[in-house]
Amino acid sequence: MCRTRSATWPPEWPAGWQARWSGRLGRSDRGMTTSEYAVGTIAACAFAAVLYKVVNSGPVLSAMQSLIKDALDAKF
Repeated sequence: MCRTRSATWPPEWPAGWQARWSGRLGRSDRGMTTSEYAVGTIAACAFAAVLYKVVNSGPVLSAMQSLIKDALDAKF
């Protein structure tokens, strides 16, 4: 069964809803952007510190050195 749209599609919002939401568009999160950037920066720095520790650990460092040595010693 196919339903057809009425002439008033999309339906109109009640006056109270429209007044409530029209003032919030574009400015509801204005004060949160700085804190979001701060949290993102802290998370990125923490991830970079963990990655630095992992890459500079003994087993990973020796594996990377052997990989580079094998790549440079490859015969063409």
